[in-house]
Amino acid sequence: MSTIFEVLAEPNRKRIVELLRDRQLAVGEIVDALGMSQPAVSKHLRVLKDAGVVGVRPDAQRRLYYLRPEPMMELDAWLLPYRTLWEERFDRLDALLKEVQDSEESSTQQTE
Repeated sequence: MSTIFEVLAEPNRKRIVELLRDRQLAVGEIVDALGMSQPAVSKHLRVLKDAGVVGVRPDAQRRLYYLRPEPMMELDAWLLPYRTLWEERFDRLDALLKEVQDSEESSTQQTE
């Protein structure tokens, strides 16, 4: 799992993943969107491809890169216990805030 974190820790690779979230892109389109050199973008795409984060398919003379869902599903599964933990904490905070609000409303009504 550390591989996906290491790969996405690099800001330019994270930006590439964000670009590919919506649609497949050719290297030139990524270069234009990021304002980076073609060799730099190709290097980042190679790292992402080797880690299994992106896939590539030929389209006439171009190679289109796309986001592979499997690594993201693995990441989501890894995050699930933390999401559950935070949801429980937010539920407790909501209950506490409701108690405080009810208490304040009760004291306001008693003073009137």
